[in-house]
Amino acid sequence: MDSKEQVIGVLGGMGPLATASFFTKLVEATEVKKDQDHFRVIVDSNAKIPDRTQAILYGGESPVAKMIETAHNLERAGATVLVMPCITAHYFHEEIAEQVSVPFYHVLKGLSDYLDSHYSQVKKIGVLSTTATKESNLFQRFIENKEVIFPDASVQESHVMEAIYGDNGVKRGNRGAHPKKLLKAAADKLIEDKGCELIIGGCTEVELALDSKDISVPFLDPMQVAAHVMTRQEADMYSRY
Repeated sequence: MDSKEQVIGVLGGMGPLATASFFTKLVEATEVKKDQDHFRVIVDSNAKIPDRTQAILYGGESPVAKMIETAHNLERAGATVLVMPCITAHYFHEEIAEQVSVPFYHVLKGLSDYLDSHYSQVKKIGVLSTTATKESNLFQRFIENKEVIFPDASVQESHVMEAIYGDNGVKRGNRGAHPKKLLKAAADKLIEDKGCELIIGGCTEVELALDSKDISVPFLDPMQVAAHVMTRQEADMYSRY
């Protein structure tokens, strides 16, 4: 398939700001000379999908049925490859992939490849993510050849989860000084206390508040990597993910 015929389906809404940010990344990552050079992108921002952290850690309603429904919507609309801008939701990736007939890009597998090719010398990476992502070992399962380090439990809850889910957190629409301060402090502890050489925004809300200029080591956004890959490879390349 000609890559220009690829139709990218975004299984979104988890959360909506992260979905909107990923769409912008796709547009900016595409090498074009005119509007018509861009990929067709179909976005289903289904914010009614139940919370992934609640489902994984606390026995909350499973998001799988709604995620499959959303994936099928994208297929029916003509998507030839799917991508999901929510890291925690990748806990359910295999269940969704089994129910669709088009390739479903795996953000963490793609990130592992990117780390191997661009940061082969880095041995310790720090991850700022939801507690569900941390406890489900998603990064530990899919990131190879690196030591994956998370904040201590107290910092994880008081800084990272507060920045994401708190009253002044990103999921409440706040991308300002408060979540940035919390995330920067958590990142600094990973760098200074645990020797992390690179920080990964392991939740799609993290990069909405924290920026590479805020910390002293490289900061990597997995969805930026995904946007780069999605706009440069043909659909059949995603089958290995």
